[in-house]
Amino acid sequence: MLGRFPSCNGTPEPRPSAGFPLDSDLWREHHMPQKVMSAGQPKQEVCMARTVGDFFWQRLKDWGGSRVFGYPGDGINGLLGALQRREGDIEFIQVRHEEMAAFMAAAHAKFTGELGVCLVTSGPGASHLLTGLYDAKLDHVPVLAISGQQARTALGSHYQQEFDLVSMFKDAAAFVQQASLPSQVRHLIDRAIRTAIAGRKVAALIFPNDLQEAVYEDPPRAHGAVFSGAGFSYPRTLPWAEDLQSAADVRLPNQ
Repeated sequence: MLGRFPSCNGTPEPRPSAGFPLDSDLWREHHMPQKVMSAGQPKQEVCMARTVGDFFWQRLKDWGGSRVFGYPGDGINGLLGALQRREGDIEFIQVRHEEMAAFMAAAHAKFTGELGVCLVTSGPGASHLLTGLYDAKLDHVPVLAISGQQARTALGSHYQQEFDLVSMFKDAAAFVQQASLPSQVRHLIDRAIRTAIAGRKVAALIFPNDLQEAVYEDPPRAHGAVFSGAGFSYPRTLPWAEDLQSAADVRLPNQ
């Protein structure tokens, strides 16, 4: 059975369903750029539209991300497919349980000083993260949790494995948002990562599964749009001179 996949001009193109192996000839035929020949013209590369999933991984790379711990599920097929297309420049470490993804992301942050990233599917896959995220919160290390969610058209209908993930994550995470539009994704990623790094906190982003495969769009040049950039530098914080002097003037009892 063929699904639909956005092309460069926004027209849906057929793609194999999740049942086809990612390295199969049929998958490559519909997912990878192909050579085409027109009469009297040289070969040209046919580009494929960049999806929200593609943009997410590129933005994570822009922030210096190089590794993600996760467990696959159909709620994150769009993100996993986009990660597969990157051909290994971001390492995916598959865990045996979603809880371990959060603990391993926290451990990565503790031992490297870098942002730890974990990726899980919707519903119970997301809820399994909580213990590991609390570990990161209480040890004050930066972790970004990425979760899938049911399709936007199904939200609010008590759909299968539909959780109120924003409410679920908000005690463990300092920043929690669920994306709703492609043009919103850029500033959500930037704010989540900046919050996690600057405050040494947990941040959580939730991506409905249909949004992951939507064609990415930059924010419009219009009222209500938000623009952001990747990157953060820790500020240099110095005490007041009189406070330094007060500390220097402290004498031990036997002095």
